[in-house]
Amino acid sequence: MIEFTDVAHDYGGGALFEGVNVTLEPGSFHFLTGPSGAGKSTFLKLCYGELLPSRGSVVLNGTDLRAMSRDDLAEMRGSIGVVHQDCQFLDHLSIRTNVGLPLTATGRTVEDHDISDLLHWVGLRAQADALPPTLSGGERQRAALARAVIAAPRVLLADEPTGNLDWDMSQRLLSLMIELNRMGTAILIATHDMNLIRTAKSQVSARVLRIAGRRLQSAGADL
Repeated sequence: MIEFTDVAHDYGGGALFEGVNVTLEPGSFHFLTGPSGAGKSTFLKLCYGELLPSRGSVVLNGTDLRAMSRDDLAEMRGSIGVVHQDCQFLDHLSIRTNVGLPLTATGRTVEDHDISDLLHWVGLRAQADALPPTLSGGERQRAALARAVIAAPRVLLADEPTGNLDWDMSQRLLSLMIELNRMGTAILIATHDMNLIRTAKSQVSARVLRIAGRRLQSAGADL
């Protein structure tokens, strides 16, 4: 589904990481960890075509990223949901409308009952008509998750989704992503939170990857 072959990415002063070889299979569950500045967010951006690798190849759904046209890239992104670290919304629009934007932006029909069901799933049905600035941090993250999965993506990428949440809310968000994975969605979560990783590994078969020393490594059983 997403395949990296000898991938490197440079940021001016040399390689952020290099020699990355990894495949994210359909239905898999991965965590990506490593120190701040190691390149976790960059790795995610390569996964959905926001960036191109400096060297090597990234293949998304069977097509090399470099060979994709703008239309190809837009179509491919329809199969990948992303929960960004800052989870920005259009503050003048309701949560209901914000969640439906990935569909309306591509001209697809947005069914009210689908939005309502999705908001119920993330525990935000009562906030459907609220504006984003009125939501708590945990509510914003759950709304961001709903927006990321409205188009039924095959892959969900999440960049530090629990970074600003308390432990109870972090567990709630994790349980939603584990449920998605059990329904067949591949999950990749970039996080510093080792407790979150340990909790997930007790419930689902998850592989832990670590960026360290400019290399991508498989983390050991100590996690």
